[in-house]
Amino acid sequence: MTDRHLGPSAVETGCAGVPAGIRREAPASGPVNALAVACLLLGAVLPGCGSSDPETSDAAGEIVLGTYTDLSGPAAAIGVGSINAARMIFDAVNEDGGIHGRQIRFIVEDNQYQVPRAVQAANKLIHRDRIFAMVGALGTPMNNAVMTSQFEAGVPNIFPLSGARSMAEPLHRLKFAGVSTYYDQMRAAIKYFVEERGKERICTMTQDTDYGTEMTDAANDQLGEMGREVIDSTAHRPLDTDFSAAILKLRQADCDLIVLGTIIGDTILAISAARGIDWDVDFVGPIAAFESEVAEAEGGVTNGFFAMTSFEFPYADHPSQEVRDFLAGYEERYGQEPNTGSLLGWLVADFTVRALRDAGPDLTVDSLVAAIESIDDYQDIFGGPVLSFGPEKRIGTDESFLAEVQDGRWVRVTENLSY
Repeated sequence: MTDRHLGPSAVETGCAGVPAGIRREAPASGPVNALAVACLLLGAVLPGCGSSDPETSDAAGEIVLGTYTDLSGPAAAIGVGSINAARMIFDAVNEDGGIHGRQIRFIVEDNQYQVPRAVQAANKLIHRDRIFAMVGALGTPMNNAVMTSQFEAGVPNIFPLSGARSMAEPLHRLKFAGVSTYYDQMRAAIKYFVEERGKERICTMTQDTDYGTEMTDAANDQLGEMGREVIDSTAHRPLDTDFSAAILKLRQADCDLIVLGTIIGDTILAISAARGIDWDVDFVGPIAAFESEVAEAEGGVTNGFFAMTSFEFPYADHPSQEVRDFLAGYEERYGQEPNTGSLLGWLVADFTVRALRDAGPDLTVDSLVAAIESIDDYQDIFGGPVLSFGPEKRIGTDESFLAEVQDGRWVRVTENLSY
C-alpha cells in the first residue's frame, strides 16, 4: 500500500510508469501535460493512477503541499503575491530544519483564473504529485469545481483564497477557511451603510460567477431583512474591460451605493467609468478587492473606495518590527512591495506550518485535522483577528471591518461590523 505523499522514501510509480513524487518543484506557470490529465481522469481504472491512502504517512523525506492559483490572468497580482510570501515562509522553515525533520516541498500550478485549468491542475497535484494538502488555492468557482474530487482523494483544503461560504459550509472534516466570508462581510457593510450613512438605493455590480453570486445573495438577503430591495444590478465576465454601459445603467437607476463583486482590474475599471462621467457614487467591495493595486490606481481614481477586510494593510511605517522586517525581506527578495495577496500567502503558509508542527512527527491527515481543530489562539503578525477552530467550526473568524482608500493607502474606518 502506498501512502498519501509526504515525500518519497523511494521512487513511486504513477500512471503508465510516470514517476510520482520525484518532481522537485513545478514551474510557476507550467502547463498540465496530456499524460497527467489522462492519468487523473482515468485514475479509477488504470493501475497506479488511483489516489493513495490519505490516512497514513511513509514518515520520511518531505511534506508535499500544492496549490493552483492565478499567475498570469486577471487575479495574478493576488496569486503571485500569495505564492511569493508562502515561499518565504516555507523556505525559512526548511532552512531551520523543516517540520519534525521533514522538508516542505511546495508545488504551484497556474490556473489563469479559469475553472478548466484549475480542475486539470488540481487533478495533477492530487494524483500525480500526490500532495498531502492543498493550501491557498485561489478562486471561488475553482475551489467549488475541485473540492468534491479533492475530498474523495482525502486531501485537506487549507485556507483557500476565497471568502465564499462553500469554503467552510456545509461542514466537512477536510475544509478549513481562514477569514470571514464574502457573504458576511457584505451583509455587515450594507447594514452599516444604510444605518450609519443613510444609503437608500443599493445596487450591485458583480462578476457572473459563483463569487458574484455571493455578493448578490448578501445584498438581497440583508436588504430583504431590512424591508428593502436591490434597486438595480449588472453582471459581467471576469475579463471584461468596458463598464461604461453598466455604469450608465446604474446611474440612470439613481443608485447611491454600489456593492461590487469584483477583484482587481474590474474594480478599478468600474470606478474609473463612474468617475469618468462625473458620478461620485460610493462603491464597496469585499476582501477580494482589498488590494494595494486597487488603492494605488493611477490618478487616485479609487480614493474613497471602501472594502471589507479582516486585517489592516501594513506599510513601511508600521509600528511592529516583525512586520517591517517582513516588508523589507519581501522587497529585497522580489524587488517589489508585498500586496494583499502577499499578506494572505503569509497567513496561509504560517498557519499551515503551525498546524503541521502541532500534528506531531507521525503525520497523517487525521493528525493534521485534529491539530487544526485544537487551534484556538492563532494570530498573524499583521494585527488580524484571533483564529480558532473546532470539530464543528471550520472558519477561523467571522470578524471584518471597513477600510477606505485615502491618498493611495488603505485606512481602517470602523470597528468590527456585524449584521
